[in-house]
Amino acid sequence: MKFFIDTANLDQIKEAKDLGVLDGVTTNPSLMAKEGITGEANVMKHYEAICQLVDGDVSAEVIATDYEGMIREGKILAGIAENIVVKVPMIKDGVKALRYFYEEDIPTNCTLVFSSGQAILAAKAGATYLSPFIGRIDDINWDGIELIKEIAEIYAMQGFDTQILAASIRSARHIVEAAKAGADVVTCPLSAILGLLKHPLTDIGLEQFLADYKKANELVFK
Repeated sequence: MKFFIDTANLDQIKEAKDLGVLDGVTTNPSLMAKEGITGEANVMKHYEAICQLVDGDVSAEVIATDYEGMIREGKILAGIAENIVVKVPMIKDGVKALRYFYEEDIPTNCTLVFSSGQAILAAKAGATYLSPFIGRIDDINWDGIELIKEIAEIYAMQGFDTQILAASIRSARHIVEAAKAGADVVTCPLSAILGLLKHPLTDIGLEQFLADYKKANELVFK
């Protein structure tokens, strides 16, 4: 399973890369604004900086909600770097745009997916990635992980090539559950990735090991 980090923060991207597990980045206008990146020129420059920092795919989202606008913006985004993936919303014109980009060999990420029906449409249109928002689904008392399982079963049965990119990850546990459910990719905050490191028995074991090492060396050098 691939690990993408969901941020526009260059320091966090670098930290995830240095950890040795980073496969790509997803970001959006909200995350850009959170970092104080505003204005089209600055946003484009920031996307370029991200693409230079990572070798894997970088999802860059269109703002337009009409077909012509999405095509226009998508072409501009795709021109930033070879590893840009154009992020397109799951709406009628978005599905049409997915097909256009597929035929132009421009990789896409279909975002804001909340049902298996939407997942089928995205795959039929040729989306490279599909982003079900499992955290937001859980927020309305549905089961986000169950949706991942259902989509994975459908894609395997129908032979779709679209990769399931589990989004709206809230915790390290979400990452594990998404992996078990059949997600090809997870995109999440750095905190969720680092959360996978933590276990109380690891801390206890390390503390005991260091204490034993110190005791043994004190005896040797007395």
